Amino acid sequence: MHELNLTTTWVGIASLVIFVLGYYFIATEDKYRINKAKPALLTGTSIFMLIGLYFSLNGIDGHLLEKEVEKLIVEISEIFFFLLVAMTYIEAMIDRGVFSALRYNLVSKGYSYKKLFWITGILAFFISPVADNLTTALILSTVLLTIDKENKRFLVPGAINIVVAANAGGAWSPFGDITTLMVWTAGKGSFVEFLYLFPASFVGWAITAFLLSRFVPNGEPHFHADEKKVDIKEGGKTIIGLFALTIAMAVVSHQVLHLPAMWGMMFGLALLKMYVYKINQSPTDTHLNAFSWIAKIENDTLLFFFGILAAVGGLHFLGYLEYFTELYDKFGATPVNVGVGFLSAIVDNVPVMSAVLKADPNMGADSTAQWMLVTMTAGIGGSLISFGSAAGVGVMGKMHGIYTFASHLKYAWTVLVGYIVSVAIWYVQFEIFKIGA
Repeated sequence: MHELNLTTTWVGIASLVIFVLGYYFIATEDKYRINKAKPALLTGTSIFMLIGLYFSLNGIDGHLLEKEVEKLIVEISEIFFFLLVAMTYIEAMIDRGVFSALRYNLVSKGYSYKKLFWITGILAFFISPVADNLTTALILSTVLLTIDKENKRFLVPGAINIVVAANAGGAWSPFGDITTLMVWTAGKGSFVEFLYLFPASFVGWAITAFLLSRFVPNGEPHFHADEKKVDIKEGGKTIIGLFALTIAMAVVSHQVLHLPAMWGMMFGLALLKMYVYKINQSPTDTHLNAFSWIAKIENDTLLFFFGILAAVGGLHFLGYLEYFTELYDKFGATPVNVGVGFLSAIVDNVPVMSAVLKADPNMGADSTAQWMLVTMTAGIGGSLISFGSAAGVGVMGKMHGIYTFASHLKYAWTVLVGYIVSVAIWYVQFEIFKIGA
């Protein structure tokens, strides 16, 4: 980190005010009917424009700012392109009727809303450790919409359940979330040590899901007995396989080839486009257009990520995110690491975890247990607010107007109860019985 601390200067104060105002409009997008990407993008770009102006007016070497922005661009682009490919695959599977077929298979069996609620939650929890929390949440929120597009009493608790399950499932795997990957690659915990977080993650989600399930309506989704069976269209099953291969290549790229995860994702996009070319050259009547899938992705979600990561990167550059790490010496690792979960919900867990790793605070004698705690709280804590995690933001974009900041806040207490239970289980397991510490 650079040696400048600009928090008390006019640019630091102005940037903080812009950040708070930006977050206000993001949180109240329903009230003002403004897409969250607009205030996020304006906030992120404005902060760095002000920093550049401050450097220019005070004759400070601009290369310092330039290097920081270049690092930030790399971080943002990795997430941006990762999401671009994941969303493209999801649109491709929608086009090929994958989710419609899944919806038919679920609804035609006569499953109730409550049973569908639990099925999608369990799938989210166990898919996210492999496919990452964002991709998992995007896939299963699409399934929710294909089950019933109108019933908000089912959709809102179902969406929250998927977000919480995806984040909790991603917390006990190095591949499940960006934050867990950061901690693992920094050498703060081995692959096996992450697996010890499974009990805390699972029980915490299960408690939240149980509380949420009480608000899910009785009855079953509307289904006509004569409804025509939906089958996956030509190429759909191959695209599912290519998507699984793409996720695997993202993992291999990062862990084996020492390339960014998005490189494997872009390789997967190349495979998808080559497959589209192949199927279009075949004598069948099927004609696919990969660019039409790209055109349908939630671009506002991508721009939101750009804006919010830029904004938080700006605050980090100004010195704001360094303050909370000083609390470790004053209050001890456990209380601060629990607090990181709440901070992650407000600020976003990726830059918060980045700040913790860069500061490398003294975690005490049981540092491994504490690093596992902060990994878990940063991941699960993001579920407390709708835009506190990548999964939440992705679902907000996919279920626009249904899953919102306000609708999530109504049930946020259920997430808080699960969060407290997860921390309690961690304490009993790691601190009392020393299992995994």
